[in-house]
Amino acid sequence: MNHNPINFSEKLSKFNQHWSPKVIAEMNDYQFKLVKIQGDFVWHQHQETDEVFIVLDGEMVIAFRDGEVKLSAGEMYVIPKGVEHKPYAEKECKIMIVEPRGVVNTGEIQNDRTAENDVWI
Repeated sequence: MNHNPINFSEKLSKFNQHWSPKVIAEMNDYQFKLVKIQGDFVWHQHQETDEVFIVLDGEMVIAFRDGEVKLSAGEMYVIPKGVEHKPYAEKECKIMIVEPRGVVNTGEIQNDRTAENDVWI
């Protein structure tokens, strides 16, 4: 058993690419993923699960078809399953996503923003 804490800054320093979630821990069947985001993502939804965005550094917006939510460092938002959304960050934003193992970042859509799953750092 590993008795060392997981340091977000140290883990975030290991990659530079945007929109490419990296797994840092698991709890039961849930994964904790760090992601750097910048610019627009794609409209998508997750039919089978809720998704939580926790902003560690920077600011982001999550757009919905009927509005949006703005998040800053130290804030979080839970998107209910089946709700279409599109994350956006004008400047680089560092976030943590918590979701079940195997969830594809673009939901049902496959495109150039679809990241490889289960990449650990």
